[in-house]
Amino acid sequence: MLENINVLLADRSYCISVGSDIINNLGQQLIQNDFPQRIAIISNPAVDNFYGKAVYDSLISSGFNPLKFNVPDGEEYKSLITLESIYDFLIENQFDRGCGLIALGGGVIGDMAGFAAATFLRGIPYVQIPTTLLSQVDSSVGGKTAVNHSLGKNLIGAFYQPELVLIDIEVLKTLDPREVSAGLAEVVKYGIIHDADFFGWLEDNVRKLRGRDPETLIHAIKKSCQIKADIVAVDEKEGSIRAFLNFGHTFGHAIENLSGYGQWKHGEAVSVGMVVAAKISAQLELCSQEDVDRITSILKALGLPTEPPDFALDEYIVSMQRDKKVKQGHLTLVLNRGIGKVILHKVTDISSVFSSIL
Repeated sequence: MLENINVLLADRSYCISVGSDIINNLGQQLIQNDFPQRIAIISNPAVDNFYGKAVYDSLISSGFNPLKFNVPDGEEYKSLITLESIYDFLIENQFDRGCGLIALGGGVIGDMAGFAAATFLRGIPYVQIPTTLLSQVDSSVGGKTAVNHSLGKNLIGAFYQPELVLIDIEVLKTLDPREVSAGLAEVVKYGIIHDADFFGWLEDNVRKLRGRDPETLIHAIKKSCQIKADIVAVDEKEGSIRAFLNFGHTFGHAIENLSGYGQWKHGEAVSVGMVVAAKISAQLELCSQEDVDRITSILKALGLPTEPPDFALDEYIVSMQRDKKVKQGHLTLVLNRGIGKVILHKVTDISSVFSSIL
């Protein structure tokens, strides 16, 4: 079963292919996309061990000329140093503008390989093959690429769209339960920001989602990708409604930064960030306490944290002030209006907003 979602961005439009056991068809899909023959597969040792051979063999059988390059596994390696090692590999192997990249891995690999593609020789084509639920429903779609800086997450990056996103739910069988829960946090986000009925469906299907039921997962992934694709088609570079996708992320990124990258999964940090945002929304009478309770309840049921780690308020504030969404000293928060809608709320005094929550 293969289902396609189109991200409509004029000459940068591309297809998200979602299905089960479809990695073996990669080579044929790239032929249809007229993708370059010479390809660098960027991955990490763990993902390469599981899926590298299937990707490599599919490319070889379709007439491509692939080379593999693995970088260390973990958020702490999403850095300029690792990025430079990718450039070194491409240059040493004489890659040019007629070549392409494949990002085979989770969000760290997707973000780094995408940024390498965006910047190497001022841009070469690339494909996303996300291997975590989080990257399938979030980072692989929409063209955000970046590396972290020691002072903040994703501060160095570019908008650069892939040629194709191939999502195979079979790869989720090798994920540990914590990674699955982290991905489901972003799925819940889509219901909160855009679709109350989808949120209700998620509440009804918690057990199947945690149990990785194939049909349930495909529906959740398709719905999430469709919502993101629709938003990105309207606002590719986050000038307006694409900022809605940041619900829970401002505080979540602060948790990741203060804890040290890799200690908290991105989805875990976003889970806490969504609860914090919902509590602020309730204080501003944008949503009810029942809405906050529903959001908290489903996140807990999916095995996610809902309480922030014990850092000082001042530490959280300093970290949030470095957020990419700060402009002229003002922080823009995404706050939920009930469930199914969000608004942008400009904050001039970050301390007063968060002090009562923390």
